[in-house]
Amino acid sequence: MKLTGYEDLRVQRTISNIYKAFEELICEKEYQKITVKELAELAQINKKTFYRYYPTLDDLLAEMQAQYAKEYLKEIEDFQYPRDLAKSVRAFFTYSAKQGEAYDKITSSSVGGYVGIRKQMIDTVMNPTWGQSKEFNLLDDWKKQILLQYVEQTGISVYKQWVDNGKKEPIDDVIDATIALMQGGVDNFLKKNK
Repeated sequence: MKLTGYEDLRVQRTISNIYKAFEELICEKEYQKITVKELAELAQINKKTFYRYYPTLDDLLAEMQAQYAKEYLKEIEDFQYPRDLAKSVRAFFTYSAKQGEAYDKITSSSVGGYVGIRKQMIDTVMNPTWGQSKEFNLLDDWKKQILLQYVEQTGISVYKQWVDNGKKEPIDDVIDATIALMQGGVDNFLKKNK
């Protein structure tokens, strides 16, 4: 349930408790092993209260991902592609690094229930941003798919590796390496396909 700020304080508190409990469970176990019963217990609500706001855990996860995508899109809404690719990479890493362990698990998981929902988030971000690019729109559809796949997989793969390494490397070094890798590939691809 997306909060508008006009809800009763009890509703706001309940939704907040559901989110906090869900994030805690995401950090503790695989998504498929999370149950509404344990989420409700942790959030200190009953199961019926959970179902009043969310038909399933998948709906709660989808809402959480939609919120992440919405917040990230605000940060990059004025970017133009491919010109602002480096700024976009920097924004992705700095935004992601601020989100916390649950976000990291969702974003860097390569198996389970997070993969599909993460793909929806990526599509929510990639389609409107790259879809405005003149260079991108001149490509054949299959080449558009290749380019988007390269950009999204490169960013996610490097972020996942950084998370798996315990974020030991300075974020600016990781960002610079990702930009060099991604920008070089995108620029060469677009140049070759003019």
